[in-house]
Amino acid sequence: MKITILSTFDTYGGASIAASRLNKALNDNGLESKMLVQDQKGKAPNVEAIAPNWFLKKVALARFAFDRYQFAFYEKSKAVRFIFSQAKIGIDISQHSLIKKTDIIHLHWINFGFLSLNSLKKLIETQKPIVWTLHDMWVFTGGCHYSRDCTHYQQSCGNCTEFLKNPSSTDLSNQVWKAKQEIFQNANITIVACSNWLAKKAKASTLLEGKKIVSIPNPIDTSLFKPTKKSIAQQHFQLDTNKRYILFAAAKISDVRKGFVYFKEALAILKKKYSVDNKEVELIIFGQANANDFENLPFKVNVLGKLSDLSEIALAYSSASVFVVSSLEDNLPNTIMESLACATPVVGFETGGIPEMIKHQKNGYLATFKSAEELAKGIFWTLFQADYQLLCQNARQKVIGNYAEEVVAKQYQALYESLL
Repeated sequence: MKITILSTFDTYGGASIAASRLNKALNDNGLESKMLVQDQKGKAPNVEAIAPNWFLKKVALARFAFDRYQFAFYEKSKAVRFIFSQAKIGIDISQHSLIKKTDIIHLHWINFGFLSLNSLKKLIETQKPIVWTLHDMWVFTGGCHYSRDCTHYQQSCGNCTEFLKNPSSTDLSNQVWKAKQEIFQNANITIVACSNWLAKKAKASTLLEGKKIVSIPNPIDTSLFKPTKKSIAQQHFQLDTNKRYILFAAAKISDVRKGFVYFKEALAILKKKYSVDNKEVELIIFGQANANDFENLPFKVNVLGKLSDLSEIALAYSSASVFVVSSLEDNLPNTIMESLACATPVVGFETGGIPEMIKHQKNGYLATFKSAEELAKGIFWTLFQADYQLLCQNARQKVIGNYAEEVVAKQYQALYESLL
């Protein structure tokens, strides 16, 4: 059985990382899987790029820029520029050698100039079975990746006041919706959601009416993401081994969806209400962040910068006593999975697919949605009140039982076989 996985990138962003991990898991499980990407960021085996050289990389970048430029005429503000995709720009890969040889086409995140709606139509016309793993809501909306509080996607998009500056019944969201409806109508597509939460959202959309929708989580390599004794991990980053550390993964803290404002407020509460100070607790930040982004936080900040080596990332999780995720909308975050795999408990809001990963006071703490008070309470409970060793054991076991590569690969293999 030959599988071709399609994703915009291979190791850039949560969805692409998940697709790359699945590609590895399938091959390790005996399937012949290849990954076809617009631009290859890593050096993983069984990955082929549409843009393998300098010139074609520039062409791909131009497609991305033109794709975003087109949307600039419609966007409500710059804040939504990267969370709505109209998919008008893309390339036809239906005649690519990997597509011709494959038994099943497996789509992941394909926006930002890689595949357009017309590209999708061409792939559907090959009449090969298509599996599409959802990492956000884009497939079944009129263009937004997360709909916030809007439920228009359940019937027919239009009057998009969240993302478009000129909402109307026939606006861009309605046009994209109708284009998808025409393309999907008779398509042989099976939908896989990474969380039960997203599967429920997908089933509510009439765009996917009649389509098979199942829930299979993302996989993780538990031999790479594994626990390391905290003092050893902390020494690696030259941290004080006598302190407890709160970890926060920074990626565009200006993105409202990441909820950084709630994390910041929770830290203030932790210091004032719970009398926690720098003698006991410090922060670890890794990702795309500068130290001055965190100048006003009430605890000392240790910025590790952007980590690319997986073993270093795993050590960062092991260095922490707790990992905090303040996202307001999320599917099945890789970061939570990685932290749990390293036996570090997680505190996060009860939203999206997060409650499927964090079992309240079992492997972490689920805070009431948008409550900085609850977030602070969860951090304090994890650090000072919980049976910490049991939390850590449960965290690791959650991943071994649900997200290990071999567990997820077998679920996908069964799905592929049912389609053939």
